[in-house]
Formats: sequence, structure tokens, C-alpha cells
Amino acid sequence: MKTVRRLLFADVLGAVAFVAIAFLALFYFIDFVDEIESVGQGLYRIQHAALYCLLLLPGHFYELFPIAVLIGTIYAMARLAQSSEFTILRTAGLGPGRALSLLTQLGLAFAALTFVVGDYVGPYFDAKASQLRTTLRSGGLGGQASSGSAWLKDRRVVEDGDPLGAIAGREPGREVFDSIYVGSVGPGGKLGDVRIYEFDADGRLLLQLAAATAQVGGDAWTLRDVRVASWQPDSGTAGALAPGRRIEELTWPTRLSPAVVGAVVSPLKSMSTVNLFRYMNHLSQNEQAAQRPEIQFWKKALYPLACLVMVGLALPFAYLHARSGGISVKVFGGILLGISFVLLNNVSTHLGLLRDWTPWIAAAAPGAFYMLLSMAAFSWLVRFR
Repeated sequence: MKTVRRLLFADVLGAVAFVAIAFLALFYFIDFVDEIESVGQGLYRIQHAALYCLLLLPGHFYELFPIAVLIGTIYAMARLAQSSEFTILRTAGLGPGRALSLLTQLGLAFAALTFVVGDYVGPYFDAKASQLRTTLRSGGLGGQASSGSAWLKDRRVVEDGDPLGAIAGREPGREVFDSIYVGSVGPGGKLGDVRIYEFDADGRLLLQLAAATAQVGGDAWTLRDVRVASWQPDSGTAGALAPGRRIEELTWPTRLSPAVVGAVVSPLKSMSTVNLFRYMNHLSQNEQAAQRPEIQFWKKALYPLACLVMVGLALPFAYLHARSGGISVKVFGGILLGISFVLLNNVSTHLGLLRDWTPWIAAAAPGAFYMLLSMAAFSWLVRFR
């Protein structure tokens, strides 16, 4: 059985690698042609465009790999069937269960590779590519802001030693609600034009901070060039404005981590599974709509398993007789299956948002449907063909 495993794995891995390289080469060429328009802006040159497109390849690999797995596995299975090698393997004792087990092992390996690339390798190189492009196109000014404005919310309890306690007259143990506006986000977690509005449990404005810049930390932000305005609540009205102050540097305690801040200003698709989980928990804790991040979290978490679905879809092609069509016809059918899976996956996400479906159901439905389809086709071919 080791010989059978080695033969099957070598054929499938070789075909999948060939299809993946072909896809990446095509997307590299498309990206490079699009990027030529930016050559000449600042210090951005043709070699930088080539490097930028090269850094985007891990992200493309993550998106395209399940389709490459489907097409490559279909090609390998169809070739084995056409040359009667798979028939010989079946005669030698390779039963349907054993064949399914071998491809499942390959599918799990492909899924693990997809997860690692999607959660670690892809985001890292995407960030490097964005930093390279932004820095060179701006003439080498690395501190230029890279993202637009955003709003965040936080809820916390005032602790002993709060640096704003003396200014705002807040007692420890009091729960406050913060609304934070971030004007721009630069490299290294540096924020620009930060405004913080602090409210009490009754919705009354207690404090306003306006900082020129802020540096995001683990459990606190370092605000610089800060203007502070506080309100002293009266017995019945919103309160009276207290004299403002200007502070050169201020440490502001908050639960907003760099991951959460990055999540607000970054596309959800570019976030890792762990950061998506933290972000949707943050939204839920602050009573904000979290359905879109939840669907994206489950979609990201379940996407590597699409490789398992793809090998399941490819296995029935090994049981088709050679007279039922050539390899090119079967590969074309695999491409259509892959396109339909991507289409259904995107439609399911949008329908989940519109119809308020349970997030994990909206994310898992396409994969479950295609897995059931592949197992039904596999069972029918084994029994009747």
C-alpha cells in the first residue's frame, strides 16, 4: 500500500503544483501590467513594481489554491483512469474506502497549508507590499499615513491612578463609554488626528480629548499634543464646561489593542482568523453589529477545508470510464465546478447578511453542499459503474 500511496500522492501533488504555478504566473502578469501605470511616481521604478507584484503572490495563492487542488486532482484522477492505472489499482485491492482515505490525507495537508498561508504568510507579505508601494510612491517618506479615518467604541471601568481622574473628577470604579475617532493610520500603529469622547452610563458627555498623534500599545495609548475638555455634570442638565488643559504627552488606558484598531481600518478579507475573532468579540461587547465580521470569521476559518471538499469532488472522476470523455473535457468540468463553488460561496455570504442567517451556517453551507454532492456522485459511481 505504500507504493500505491506514493504513486497517488506523486501524481496529485505534481498536477496541483503545476496548476498553482500556472495560476500564480497568470495573476503576476496581470498585476504587473496594472502596476506599470504607477511607475515613475516618486521613487517607484519598474523593479519595485516587479517586487511589489511578487509580494502579492502569497495572497493570490491563498485565494486560488482550492481551485488549483480541484483542477490538479481531477487531472491526476482522470489520467489514471484513462491509462487504466486506476483500474489496475482497484483490481489490486484499492477499494473505494481506501481511495477516499488517501485523498482525505492529501486534502487535510492542503488545508493545513492553506491555513498557514492565509493566516500568517499572506498578511505578512501583503503588509510588506503595501508599505513598499506607499513609501516609494510618496518619495521615500515612510511616515505617511496609509489608511483613512475610522470610528471605534470601548467600554471600561475607571481604575485607581487614572491620569485623567484629577481633571475630570471621576471616581475609581465608575463605568465609562468611549467613542474614538481616528483621522489616519500610519505604519507601526501610529495614529493621527485622534479624538476621544467619553460618556457616562446615562449618555452624558464627560470628557473630550483631541490629540495630534497617538501610538497604539497593548493596554494603553500614548497620546501627544493633547487638548482636554471636561464637563462637570449638574443635578439635572448635561453639565457645565470646565476649563480646558493642554498636555504634551498622556497615557490613556484602553482595551483597544493594535489588532482591533487594525481591523477597523483594514479590509476584513486581509485579517487573520485570530484577529477576526478578537474584533467580533469587541463589537459584541460594545453592543455593535458584528454579523459581517462573524460571517467573515467563519468563512476564513472554514475556507481551508475547501481543499478537502475539492479532493472529494475530484475523486468521482477516477471512476468514470475512459470512453465517457477525454482528460480535457473532465478538466473543463472541474473548472466549471470550481467557478460554481466560488460563486455560491460569495452568494451565500451576501444572502447571510441580507437574510440575517446564523453566521456559521452562511459560511459552511456551500462547502457542505458540494461535499454532499461529491459523496453522492462517488457512491453512485461505485455502486452502478
